[in-house]
Amino acid sequence: MKFKIGNSGIVKVITLFDGNDICGISEELKKYVKENKLFNGKRGEIFSNLGPNSENVILLGLGKEDEISLENIRRAFLSLGKHLKANNVKSCNIEVKKFDGICYKLTAQAIIEGIINVTYAFDNFLKEKKDKFECEVFFDVLEDKKEIVENGIKEIEAIMEAVFMCRDLVNRPANDIYPETLAKFAKEELEKVGVEVEVLEKKQIESLKMDAFLSVAQGSDLPPKFIIMKHLPNKDEKPIVLVGKGLTYDSGGYAIKPATGMVTMKTDMGGSASVISTMYAVGKMKVQRNVIALVASCENMINGHAYRNGDIISSMKGSTIEVINTDAEGRLTLADAIYYGASKLNPECIIDVATLTGACIQALGSRVIGAVSNSDEVFAKIKESADFMGEYLWRFPVYEEHKESVKGKVGDLLNVTAPGTGGAITAGVFLEHFVENTPWVHLDIAGPSYSSSAWGTNPEGASGTPVKTLYNFVKKYNKK
Repeated sequence: MKFKIGNSGIVKVITLFDGNDICGISEELKKYVKENKLFNGKRGEIFSNLGPNSENVILLGLGKEDEISLENIRRAFLSLGKHLKANNVKSCNIEVKKFDGICYKLTAQAIIEGIINVTYAFDNFLKEKKDKFECEVFFDVLEDKKEIVENGIKEIEAIMEAVFMCRDLVNRPANDIYPETLAKFAKEELEKVGVEVEVLEKKQIESLKMDAFLSVAQGSDLPPKFIIMKHLPNKDEKPIVLVGKGLTYDSGGYAIKPATGMVTMKTDMGGSASVISTMYAVGKMKVQRNVIALVASCENMINGHAYRNGDIISSMKGSTIEVINTDAEGRLTLADAIYYGASKLNPECIIDVATLTGACIQALGSRVIGAVSNSDEVFAKIKESADFMGEYLWRFPVYEEHKESVKGKVGDLLNVTAPGTGGAITAGVFLEHFVENTPWVHLDIAGPSYSSSAWGTNPEGASGTPVKTLYNFVKKYNKK
């Protein structure tokens, strides 16, 4: 799909608010639409007159004028995209209008995001590939807005390319994406856009004393990889550090999951997919902000060397951990990755992203990212970015009882707390132990990372959450 500036295109798209008078079509067609009550302007509502001897026009509803927002624009134009695809429209023209409180560039980006989502398809393993939808979309814009819109097109295409990259990584099965291939993918794709990638092997990980990470990895025949991705355009600027959970498959270990629960555990690397993909967009757009992303990647499997329920293990920090449940493995790998970032990279802040707990889904449902943070300021910035990009985020409260509940009796920490103690919260509290007082936000994406059905502008399967939020956070981050 191509997006261009110009007053061209076979089909003209006319956007109307709920209750607006219909315009842009012939009086005869207008009369027909009104008499048959075919269009009212509700969000995503469509009336089209296409084909030979037609006016080649589409009416698209935007909903109520006083409810216009970027997310409503995205969703309305997703409906348009589906209609264009269903009717195999080869080119169309859209007038970019100025809406109250929304700048021209953002309107154009929201339109593109809505439409382009219909082109995503995961058919990597199908013998017969799905037909690729091709359409030229022309934007009719004011002369003095052309450069602004062109820049907006370039940026949103890079962002959505990253979102699609994340979706592909999460959708790919564990026999295709495992630590070695994930590291190879990151190196090959990110170096194309100028991001430096270093991959640490098992012996190097051992030399760092990442014992928590290695304990999880030791049950798999596939060696772990520690992936370090650097985008450092500015001298003497502290980096934002992104940490993504990189469990390419999670059997649960000796706390083995039921068969039905294991089917989608290829998706347990959604956090790593999101930070890798974010680094791609940051690199491609040459964002002027220092960012380093870290992924401790391994599998949680079972063999004679696998760690056990009841083991006491160490960590890079030196803190000991009582393993109450081997299926709470993600926080163990994240602990060492976060501590590496906190102790070695002098970060401005740390954001970790993980498909961490079922408790988060129980608390917030399957569409909302749960957050735990030690910094009101940094959380406010990432919440603003999530709201702006149309991704849902909610912060959990943390009380003294949560902090007490993660303390062990024969080790420093418990990797799982007792039932009823707030599992999504205590998982975050566990991770906070390793941030070394660095401003930090933990994002639990267990719900929205992957879904069995389409929702919002997201398809069935992997959503690409929270690439858009992370990119916008990095781009707009400032210390004040």
